[in-house]
Amino acid sequence: MSELERWQERYATDEYRFGTAPNAFLAAQAHLLPKAGKALAIADGEGRNGVFLAERGLDVLSLDFSPNAQGKARKLAAARGVTLRTEQADVINWSYPADTYDVVAAIFFQFAAPLERAAIFAGIKRTLKKGGLLLLEGYGPRQLDYKTGGPGILENLYTREILEKAFGNFASLDIREYDVEIHEGAGHGGMSALVDAVGVK
Repeated sequence: MSELERWQERYATDEYRFGTAPNAFLAAQAHLLPKAGKALAIADGEGRNGVFLAERGLDVLSLDFSPNAQGKARKLAAARGVTLRTEQADVINWSYPADTYDVVAAIFFQFAAPLERAAIFAGIKRTLKKGGLLLLEGYGPRQLDYKTGGPGILENLYTREILEKAFGNFASLDIREYDVEIHEGAGHGGMSALVDAVGVK
């Protein structure tokens, strides 16, 4: 089975694998979002985070590899009464146009191995405008003990050091590592080791 087929199968059901509510970390940062502007939601899956950003008045591009996921994202946007632009893309090799986005949401895209992750992080830095906001969340190494979601591959998980190396030259960068119980559909549930980053370029 190819990687595309695997993701297509994952998103083939009517059920929203990670729910329709936004990621809790992203929702908690709503007060930091600009009132208008362009937002990029990376590996946005079925659209719960992109739709949330659109509900805040942002012009959102939702990127994902899976047409099935994007169909569900458009359906969710329509149900919520917002516009969501979608683009089928490999987020590792996407162009990330320079100085384009006011907000980048990068939530749980940990299918990326270190070299691939470095390419995505470089793209994020390039595509954010000066003063643009990065909201990133992923699993940390202790997630291998919890086994409640994520890739189960140590090298794909985040640490403070990895994020500081990638985004340490931002104007501001707040990184938090903590354990908490999460409930995000069937895909993410239970006690989890999380790493969050809020950055301003």
